[in-house]
Amino acid sequence: MDLEAVAEICRLKYRYTRALDTKDWATFRDTLLPDATATYGEHLRFEDRDALVSFMEITLAPHVLTEHLTGQPEIDVDGDTASGVWVLSDTVIIPEDGMLLRGAAFYHDRYARGADGRWRISHTGYERTYEVVISLADIPSFQVTSSRWALSVTPSATQATA
Repeated sequence: MDLEAVAEICRLKYRYTRALDTKDWATFRDTLLPDATATYGEHLRFEDRDALVSFMEITLAPHVLTEHLTGQPEIDVDGDTASGVWVLSDTVIIPEDGMLLRGAAFYHDRYARGADGRWRISHTGYERTYEVVISLADIPSFQVTSSRWALSVTPSATQATA
């Protein structure tokens, strides 16, 4: 087993989720090959890096707070390509829409090592094991007290029930 490659791929996936949650789109883009594909659940499919990054930039703007935790990697390396399965636990909070989403899934990724020696994602995607959406109106004490983007939001009853 190529333990150095496994460690580099783990760092790559961690960088992918960190960039996603911190909205560092340049770093997020750099984790992907230009022709990388992605499939998230049954309905979200992307045929290249530009389409994926553009969608994430628009959909996960600073008013959307996210946390993507990945772990328990099962990585198989075959020369300059590899595949991996990861467990995912994620949270998405949209205070303005009065919504909190929690879910779990398994990522199924493919990787390639480029001429520069760096690993990048050639395909990523997940299959949900569950997803729940909670109205923040059901949690009257909910408020965002701190975030990287200086949000301090208590959803109004109108927003949370809309």
